[in-house]
Amino acid sequence: MFAQRTWSPAVRRAFPQAADTVYAVVSVWLSSTALRNLPDPHGYWRQTDVWAYVLIALVYLPLAVRRRAPLTVLIGTAACVLCYFTLAYYHVVVVSGLGLALYTVAAQCPRRVAAKCAAGSLLVLLWGARLAEPDNGPFSVAFVSVMVAVAWVTGDRSRRLAERGERLAVLTEQLRLEQEEKAQRAVMAERMKIARELHDVIAHHVSVISVQTGLAGYVFTSDPKTAREALNTIAGSAREAMAEMRRMLVVLREGTERTQEGAQDHNAAPGLGRLAQLARRVEAAGVPVDVRITGAPFALPPGADLCVYRVIQEALTNVMKHAPTANASVTVHYDEAAVRVRVTDDGQEPVLAGTTAGPTGHGLIGMRERAGIYGGTVTAGPGPQGGFEVALTIPVPRDR
Repeated sequence: MFAQRTWSPAVRRAFPQAADTVYAVVSVWLSSTALRNLPDPHGYWRQTDVWAYVLIALVYLPLAVRRRAPLTVLIGTAACVLCYFTLAYYHVVVVSGLGLALYTVAAQCPRRVAAKCAAGSLLVLLWGARLAEPDNGPFSVAFVSVMVAVAWVTGDRSRRLAERGERLAVLTEQLRLEQEEKAQRAVMAERMKIARELHDVIAHHVSVISVQTGLAGYVFTSDPKTAREALNTIAGSAREAMAEMRRMLVVLREGTERTQEGAQDHNAAPGLGRLAQLARRVEAAGVPVDVRITGAPFALPPGADLCVYRVIQEALTNVMKHAPTANASVTVHYDEAAVRVRVTDDGQEPVLAGTTAGPTGHGLIGMRERAGIYGGTVTAGPGPQGGFEVALTIPVPRDR
């Protein structure tokens, strides 16, 4: 089976050439046999001699390469047929050779060239029609005229079908390339989405664990109660990280249906409903957080809700990293068509320095990518009262 798959394309390419060669050789043999056995009691045609057989060979043998040089083969065939007719040999045996050569030109050459070749071939065949028996003259003229028309029309149709097939092949290849490119973009977008989720989940919880571990180690002997509270915070943060990682694995393995079915359990995607829990975890890490909700709260779409939560989480995580002694403030304002979030701190260092420069600067980029998916914007920079400020705006169209 392996050999068949390997040789099949080569066999398919070689078959037309082999068929043309067999046709040319068989045609020479059949035409020569017919010419040799032709009865001519009335002496209508010239007596057969060696030149007749030579001309028959020159008419048919070049047809073996008719697909490679159609125009050259037609001109040569027509010249040999013309000589054959001029010498007045029996005319019928060479007609099919010129007809096949004309068909090949019509199938492979432009229509204007094929039309001129058809006219020239018709003139050559009409010259041969004079050799017909006296009673068959009109029939011979009609026959060669119809043969030329059929050869030209069928060849032209074959050429158009081949061109249409080539165009279809090109379009198919373009569609395949577009589909591959689309699939690659989708894979890349999914990878970026997973990377953002991993960054937000791991960076936040690892930051909390790191701070609490340092605190527990510092007061382990002097203040056992505080150390235990720090260890409890570490355990809770680890459990929540594991829960979010399991939720992400469910999405990757089973798709959105499983996620929707499990949206009611503790593994559901976080959102603003868990903002208070997030604030308590950050406060346990040593950064006081003041949370304010203004406006008339309303339910956000799941994607936008997760986006807002992740931006707040990332901003607070960077406060823990870069200004652990600062106080943080989170303001969520609901207006008619958008949700506006502002996370500020009163630290003296630019808390997002790690997100705006350096090899690990993925926080601010991730925030902006998340917000951009939902048509939102993120700005980050020094606050008007000092410290640092992250502002997020997410448009949320509401039915009135």
